[in-house]
Formats: sequence, structure tokens, C-alpha cells
Amino acid sequence: MFRGATKVTLDDKGRVVVPAQHRAALAKPADGRVVVTVDRDQCLRIYPFPEWEQIEAQLNAMPSLHAQARRLQRLMIGHAQEMTLDSHGRLALTPELREFAGLERTAVVVGQGRGLELWDEARWKMQREEWMKSEQGVTELAAERASLNL
Repeated sequence: MFRGATKVTLDDKGRVVVPAQHRAALAKPADGRVVVTVDRDQCLRIYPFPEWEQIEAQLNAMPSLHAQARRLQRLMIGHAQEMTLDSHGRLALTPELREFAGLERTAVVVGQGRGLELWDEARWKMQREEWMKSEQGVTELAAERASLNL
């Protein structure tokens, strides 16, 4: 289970060190093999390889003639890159992935249960503030929120 938010830095070669608290959970299931792909919120998603295989199967099971499903398949599967954590716990992100997420130097790794998100730090702060201020979607989740015990 991936939780928490950690500030990280990309080096000159586009490598990012996976925070220590996530490294074992990310690497252990498949000897360091992970999949990095894009998200519609302009961040990257990082999954242990076995977890990604389940997600990819779900994506492939979606109706390919449905326009929204097809766009999601194109984004997530089309941009998916299999990678291996190096001996220092780093991922070497491709230029295409870095460009998509606007990653330059400082970033934030955010745990999301099954995987991690990697955000440009400035975009993360801006998006987080927008979510905090937004009332959009409050009514759709009202029943589910009422059952939460925080």
C-alpha cells in the first residue's frame, strides 16, 4: 500500500530516486520491474509490474469502440514504459514522460494505494489548492463521504 507525499529531485539525466518508504513495495513484487505511464491530470503513474498487468487487463477489457474508453487506453497503455529500479532506487524517466508531466527539477511523489503518482512540484501545489477550494463533485460523493470515519 502506497501512502504519503514526498518531495524529490530529478537529476540532470532525468532520473528520480523513489522515496525509501516506497522502494521495497515497488521493487519486491517483480525484481524491481515497474511500469510508468501518464495520467489525465498531467502527472505520471508508477506501478509495480504485477499491479500494472491487472490494470492493463482492465483497460484492455474496456470497449474499444467507446470513444472515452479508447482515449483512456491510448493514453495509459500507449504511454506505458516498463522500467527497472537501478541499484540506487532510481527510475530513469524517458524525455517523453518528463515532457508530458512537465517534470524539470523538483517533483512530488504521492502514494495512491496501488501505486504512486509523480507530479511536477509547482503543478502539484496548484492542483492541490484547486481541489481544496473546489465544491465540484461534493453532491456526487455525499453518501460515500458520510460513511467515512476519519
